[in-house]
Amino acid sequence: MSNAICKSLRSPVRNLASLKKAISTSLVHNETILVRNNEEFINKVMNNDKPVIVNFHAEWCEPCKILTPQLKQLIEPLTDLDLAVVDVEDNADLVHTFEVKAVPAVIAIKNGLIVDKFIGLVETDMITCLINRMSGKKKEGT
Repeated sequence: MSNAICKSLRSPVRNLASLKKAISTSLVHNETILVRNNEEFINKVMNNDKPVIVNFHAEWCEPCKILTPQLKQLIEPLTDLDLAVVDVEDNADLVHTFEVKAVPAVIAIKNGLIVDKFIGLVETDMITCLINRMSGKKKEGT
């Protein structure tokens, strides 16, 4: 019987070891936060210690299909900035709260406050400038 208990305890320990490996790996590069509801938005975006670029998008939106991968490519390698993706079809309350009238809409949040935003597909330089400012690579106002 004790042998069976030992085997059953080893299995969760192995699961934790593999989970720990996955967690430590994800710390090297940011993972995109896929927001599914208001509570998740508050916990993972508004209460985040790091600045967050929030991308409001829709599956049917052609410009979103260009912008979303571009944002992921630029932000995921950074350790001091997160990307959150909000599907407007699944999050009507957030769309209303942030007055999103068109997609794609990008909102930059730092310390729980909106510090910048843009709507539509903009030039890469504008996106890079926002990311640099939010990640602290350039001081705000310069």
